[in-house]
Amino acid sequence: MSTAAVASQPSPTYAGIGARFLAMIVDGLIVGCVGFVMVMVLGRTFGNLAYIVLAFGYGTMLESSEKQATFGKQMMSIRVTDLNGGRIDLTKAFIRQISKILSAIFFIGYIMAFFTEKKQGLHDLIAGTVVVK
Repeated sequence: MSTAAVASQPSPTYAGIGARFLAMIVDGLIVGCVGFVMVMVLGRTFGNLAYIVLAFGYGTMLESSEKQATFGKQMMSIRVTDLNGGRIDLTKAFIRQISKILSAIFFIGYIMAFFTEKKQGLHDLIAGTVVVK
């Protein structure tokens, strides 16, 4: 790629914290409601196991899909990309989901997004991803 081609590419607009937070609420409601039904139907033990699979699978599958976004992110017109703006694969999406456990500890990983240049949470830094408009 020539220098002129690189220079002409617009820099990405990183998704704001508000849009990401609203998307997280929508996704939490979706996963929570489906998870609740799974626990009711499958019982506490199998329902909770299925809920865990659902919780990690939801983000992993949707963020690595062609849309690059969960339903909440799609509603907010934001998507997850790699650092070069490309689509992430299943492995990177899964690492991002698992890393959200660390981000959730005292919400410190989410708060980090306020202070990073690309508005990345800890899970984004670990997975090498960004959320863009």
